[in-house]
Amino acid sequence: MEAIISEKQLAFGFEENENQVMISQMIRDLGEREISPHMMDWDESQEFPLALFKKLGELGLMGVLVPQEYGGSGFGYHEYVTAIAELSKIDGSIGLSMAAHNSLCTGHIMQFGNEAQKQKYLPRLATAEWIGAWGLTEPNTGSDAGNMKTVAREDGDHYIIDGAKNFITHGISGDIAVVIARTGEPGDSHGMTAFVVERGTPGFSGGRKENKLGMRASETAEMIFDNCRVPKENILGNVGEGFIQSLKVLDGGRISIAALSLGIAQGAYEAALQYSKEREQFNQSISKFQAISFKLADMATKIEAARLLTHRAADLKNQGKKVSKESAMAKYYASEVAVEAANEAVQIFGGYGFTKDYPVEKYYRDAKLCTIGEGTSEIQKLVISRSILK
Repeated sequence: MEAIISEKQLAFGFEENENQVMISQMIRDLGEREISPHMMDWDESQEFPLALFKKLGELGLMGVLVPQEYGGSGFGYHEYVTAIAELSKIDGSIGLSMAAHNSLCTGHIMQFGNEAQKQKYLPRLATAEWIGAWGLTEPNTGSDAGNMKTVAREDGDHYIIDGAKNFITHGISGDIAVVIARTGEPGDSHGMTAFVVERGTPGFSGGRKENKLGMRASETAEMIFDNCRVPKENILGNVGEGFIQSLKVLDGGRISIAALSLGIAQGAYEAALQYSKEREQFNQSISKFQAISFKLADMATKIEAARLLTHRAADLKNQGKKVSKESAMAKYYASEVAVEAANEAVQIFGGYGFTKDYPVEKYYRDAKLCTIGEGTSEIQKLVISRSILK
């Protein structure tokens, strides 16, 4: 299959570094052996393939951004984008779970944990000894996180957490969760605090698992807190900083969803490109028809634009610069491109695209989550518009 860019090129004017080339090849090899033969079975049964993520941990893909001193790979955001995109080109579910583990749970502890917390948690997360979850969303507060109902009240050397989180990646299987709970008044951006809660803590349990349209091998479930006692030493940063921390975590997380979108779009495009060359109608391949070739041209152009936006945000993140607007732009555009590319791929496949015997129906189902997770497209536009109208 033809790639949109050569292996020695990288969007945003950079050459792809040796680490990126190595990561890409490693994931392709792993995908051929460990993912592609099983992914439709996982999709049908909604099985979360825990053993696969342990293997990803052994390869350093569950701690891509974690410094080597804490057992991670110590790479930057360009390598991270490459890893997510390559996994998602094979199976978006695997890319999603890998991204959530890295960007949200691990990323939050890495950015805001103290040295003792980093020493305790990051080595286990980076190797996938522990799978991470991150809890912000609730049944009645999605984008309106400031009015969350999950509360944490002080009790001596502990806080007692009560409430529920939903739509949580690894809500049941996660060994550790970073949870945002209200410690102040509703609507107060300084009234929420981040806690690390380990599985096995009394009062902390997994709830209902969601039955989803796509991304079905990535576990999405409730987390329930019933009189859950968490020691104060498990607070990340200071009391009242949880919501502000979360916004900063989501800035990086949106780059990961852009990369996820990029992989799905690329996978759908490559499948459609290959099929268009092989499928014949009226004694010629359908790629010869302008209606099809123009679809492919549009897909290739928009994917390349999404790639540029994503690596632009990655570059700013590597430099430690403010990235709110750029990560929102990348996430918004790349996710919409993923949906469009998957839709056009199904159209190019025709009737076969609507069957599970061909890959594009899965890209079609998986892509939609990219426009919803970690802030809908509408929320991204809100972030972008506020930034440019300041």
